[in-house]
Formats: sequence, structure tokens, C-alpha cells
Amino acid sequence: MNSDYRIALIRELRDQQVRFAPRAKRSEQADRAEKLLSELEPSKEYPYDFLFFRVTSVRPDASGPRLIKGDDALHDLRLFVEDITDSMNLRLEEAKEPVHTVEDLSKMFNVSTKTISRWRDQGLVSRRFVSEGRKRVGFLHSSVERFVKLNRSRVQRGERFSQMTDSQRDDIIDRARRIAATGANLSEVARTVAEEVHRSVETIRYTIKNFDTKYPSMAVFPEQKEVLTEEDKRAMYQQHMRGVSTVVLAKRYKRARGSIVRLLNEQRASKVFELALDFIPNADFENDANVEMIMADMPKPAEATRKVRAPSGLPPYLASLYEVPLLNREQEYHLFRKMNYLKFKACKLRDQLDRSAPLVNLMDQVEKLHEEAQVVKNKIVQANLRLVVSIAKRHSGPSDDFFGLISDGNMSLIRAVEKFDYSRGFKFSTYATWAIMKNFARSIPDEFKHRERFRTSSDEVFTTHQDQRADNVLQEIHQEMREQQLGKILHVLDERERQIIVRRFGLDRDREARTLKEVGEELGVTKERIRQLEMRALDKLRIAAEREHIDEPE
Repeated sequence: MNSDYRIALIRELRDQQVRFAPRAKRSEQADRAEKLLSELEPSKEYPYDFLFFRVTSVRPDASGPRLIKGDDALHDLRLFVEDITDSMNLRLEEAKEPVHTVEDLSKMFNVSTKTISRWRDQGLVSRRFVSEGRKRVGFLHSSVERFVKLNRSRVQRGERFSQMTDSQRDDIIDRARRIAATGANLSEVARTVAEEVHRSVETIRYTIKNFDTKYPSMAVFPEQKEVLTEEDKRAMYQQHMRGVSTVVLAKRYKRARGSIVRLLNEQRASKVFELALDFIPNADFENDANVEMIMADMPKPAEATRKVRAPSGLPPYLASLYEVPLLNREQEYHLFRKMNYLKFKACKLRDQLDRSAPLVNLMDQVEKLHEEAQVVKNKIVQANLRLVVSIAKRHSGPSDDFFGLISDGNMSLIRAVEKFDYSRGFKFSTYATWAIMKNFARSIPDEFKHRERFRTSSDEVFTTHQDQRADNVLQEIHQEMREQQLGKILHVLDERERQIIVRRFGLDRDREARTLKEVGEELGVTKERIRQLEMRALDKLRIAAEREHIDEPE
């Protein structure tokens, strides 16, 4: 179908409606344009103002004696309908009436797909719909009926039913069964048989499918009994990511290639929804005028940064940290703002993604923005790795795993980068130091902390005096009593509240206490909802503790 507009005014009208008209208005205009198509005659001329009004129901701003040939108007209005519906991203199931694909019409009229393309140039109005994650041409049933009514002689010879004889059909089925036995899928079988019997691929495909439906016990392609499990789908996706083509996967799993593409898109969409896109919101992100400034390159320092020379004798990893220059306040602010904006943009696009029919282009954009955000994040992390080493030096002793501490500190640094609110004006190093030291307080062994607390200037070791700070037996008795008391009052909570309290305060002994966000992810609700439920549960427990005369721990 020729996709070039002949009339610049109609192309401009298309551009205006695609950019500014609401989705419902565009749908209405497509219907009005198609109705107008059935009334125009190729041999006449029509004022542009008349065409504009019939499509939009409003008068153009500027009017004049602009006449358009009927043949040109018919051509451009058909393009207008297809382009307008293409911009709507309308899913096939949202259509108000049955929709036929090119393949459907090819089967219906026993003609080739090239013939259907010619019919589009000759007046068959097409629209665009989203099907199985991609855009496809479709024809409303009413559009097909209108075209058939106006072009009866054109479609007479192949209308609706094929004139294939029983013997011809049996020959096709025999050929198809023989080729399918070699492991070929339906598409390959249909293409090969079509070449052998000199019929269209669509006719062969329809014949095989129709035979399989009527005679399932003798089907060329028996219906698959096995349902693919989630594990199968994940394995399929992993194979595809390693380079296995959809054609090979279709043979391996004995499914149509279109079905494989749909399953792969669904698995990819699941991965996209798992991407960590939490961001720190900022009013600047909503204003498009700020995009150029936010996405600009990192500002260069006012004065050239003097490269710090690494002390001699350092291990290779520590020495490499001195090759990355530190960030000044302006650079730090710029990178944090850019990283969070990229996540904000990706999050907005992901919200438009439909899990059941994910658009490939939309997933491409989300993944690209996430990758760009990760690049910016890595720049921030690399510029602050020396901070982790500095803090680890102050908290490690001769018996500690120094590089283990650095590894833990690096993880704290990464989490701090994701949580830091740059808009408050504080330096990131202040926030990161607090986060790293808080993690070290949990990870450094108790005996080391005790040693740091009581170490003398001469590093005396307290070997001559018994440690009276704690009675382990007494501590265990007190702990057991607390657990018994807690067990007496936990029954006042419902199941979900009990799970939240156990997870938040580490009462299951197998794992340490979890954050609000971690508990929310486990229970499938937001962090804020977990906080609300926790507050309510604690209030219940306080009331129950008073009723049972249980004292709060000092």
C-alpha cells in the first residue's frame, strides 16, 4: 500500500490530530473519515474545508477555495485512518466489532496476501491494532462488508469459500503430514506445500488448521497436551538470551513462532517489572524545560583536580581507587539528579506497559533508561570507594577480615547512593559515612567491639580479671521468659500483623530483622502500608501486655 500522502493539507491534519487530539477523539475521527470514504467519488473534486469538517466536526481556522481531487482524497483519507489508529495503540480486544487480519481475509476469499494489499489501494480501509506485543494491520468487519458490496465483481471468484475439491484437500494433508514428520512447524509446512501445489501459503495453512480442528485424532499437528510451566518459560527466555533463535525454539517446544514471540515478550516484561527503579522525586522532573540541563554532561571542576598519588605498597585493588578523582559538590548534585531523573522517566514508561501485551518498543526504552541510570550510579560509587576503605581502617583490628569489611562497606555505599536525597543540600559523604558505620556496627563481632571499648593505651589484654559484664545463663533465662511472655500476647494479632512483627523484629531467629521495604516486598504491599500495619500491631501488643501485667524491657 502506498504510504505517501498526496495532499500536504491532509498530512498536516494527521500530524495535528496525532499530537494533540485525545485518544477518544482520534477514534471518533477515524470512524468519521471511514464513513466519508464510502461517500466520495474519484472523478469529482471536493473543498478541503468540507473534508476537514466531515472528519473533525469543526471548521478550519483558514478557509478558501482549495479543491482536492476525489481520487487523491480517497487515497489520503485511507492513510489518515490507518495512521490515526496506529497512534492510539489500540489492543485487538478493545475493538468494538470483529477485526480480520490480512491472513484472515486471504483465507476468507481464497486469495493471496498480495491481493489483499492491492485491495487496500483500491478502497479496503485498514486500521492498526496491537496484537501479541506488536502492531498489526486489521480490518473491521463492517469495512470488509462495505468493500465487498462496492466491489462484488472483484471478489466474486473467491468469495468466502474455497473451491478446493476433496481430492485436492487430501493431497495437501498428505503432503503436510509427510513434511511435518521431519520436525517442521506449521509455517514451514505451509510454505513448502504451497510451492508444491501452487496455492497461497494462507490457503494451505487454513486447510491444515481446518482439517486438524475437524479431525483431531488424525491431525497433522495434534494439539499440545502439555502446558508450559513458568520454569519452562524462564528456560526458554534464558535460551533466547544466549542466542537461540525463535525458529529453533518453536521446533524445540513444538509451538508456532508467533506463540514463542508472545511468551518471550511476556518473560521480558516480567524482567522489566523487576527492575529496581525506585527514585528520589523532584519537582524539576515534571518540567520538560529542565530535561536538557538534567541530561547534560557532568560539569568540569573550576580548577583542575590534582591527582592523588597512591601510597606505595598498597594491594592492586586499593591502589586502583586513587585513579578515580573525587567529585565536587556541583558534580555530585548533577550526577544524583541525572540518575534519579532517568529512573523517574523509566518508571513513567513502565507504568504504561501492559503485562499481557507488552510493547517491544516500550520495553526497549525502559531498559535503555535503566542502563543509563546504572552507568551514572556506578560513577558515583566509584568516586566514593576510597571513603569505604578509610572507614574500614578505623574499625578493623588484627584479627578481622579487612577486605571482608570493605566488601560489606561497598554494599552499604551502593544502598546509600540509591537512598540519598541530593536536594537537601548535604554532602553525600556525610550520609554515606553514617550508613557504612551503621552496617559495620552490625557486622563487626561483639568481642571486637568490647576490645575497642576497653583497650588501654598500652593495648593491655584483660586476662587476669574475670569478665563480670554478663552472665550468659542468666541472659538465656531472661530471653526465654521474654519469649514466653511474647507468645502469650501474639495471639491478639491477625496472621498478617503477626508476620510483620516477626519479620520486622527478627523473632524467627533464622534471619535478622528486616526493613519495611523488605517486608513489603515479601508480603506484596507497599512500605508505607507495612508501617501502618506495624503501628497498629504494636498498639494491640501494648494493650495486651498491660492486660497480662508484662513490663516493657528497659
